[in-house]
Amino acid sequence: MAPSSISRLAVMEPGDQRVGQLMASSFPAARCAAFWTSATSRCASLSASIASEMKRPEAVTAGGISAEAVTQTLAALMPEDSIIIDESVSFGRPFFNGLSSGHRHDWLQITGGAIGNGFPMATGAAVACPGRRVIALQADGAGLFTVQSLWTQAREKLAVTTVVLSNRKYQILLGELANVGANPGRTALDMLDIGRPDIDWVGLARAFGVEAAKAGNMEQFTDLLQTANERSGPFLIELMTA
Repeated sequence: MAPSSISRLAVMEPGDQRVGQLMASSFPAARCAAFWTSATSRCASLSASIASEMKRPEAVTAGGISAEAVTQTLAALMPEDSIIIDESVSFGRPFFNGLSSGHRHDWLQITGGAIGNGFPMATGAAVACPGRRVIALQADGAGLFTVQSLWTQAREKLAVTTVVLSNRKYQILLGELANVGANPGRTALDMLDIGRPDIDWVGLARAFGVEAAKAGNMEQFTDLLQTANERSGPFLIELMTA
């Protein structure tokens, strides 16, 4: 817009019909169309360039389980247009940034201090978006609040891969105790322990009708993740993180 047009526009009152006329004369339709066509083309070219430069990592196929190795493997094997459900709590701190190197995906996670939303959120996402693989990264303690969602996944044959991060404790609460300098006794620690007896997530999932298996190292996890993502229905992996 020319300086003279800007000066004229500045003194016009709101609602003045001449505003529209002035804008139309200053920005002809042909010029606007050409601008947006050029801008769209440049954005598409830039997006393609960025995508070509981003190399997906390779899955980790050996060694012990760590948050970093799991992140890398998820980024390598997640299908295009996956929906990631994150209720990984303490184990999953590298997940959000690390999975940016994977295929395009959507990300859903808890927004407050409650726990237990992972299983039902994954179930709802799979119902809402048939044809897309849902990958639920589920802490074991939080998952116990809503484990019955697995039955719905089996009944509706939903495309959900669940990775239960099994450390058999409420690690996030142990961390909070340490943060405030607490020195909990045996009774307090027992309240945050979900072992004795250990929860058999594989058996629990199968009882609800969901195919399941356990991974104790990265080789097993990589194999099971590939298997799970190829299924048309639900599959649960119990990943032994401790």
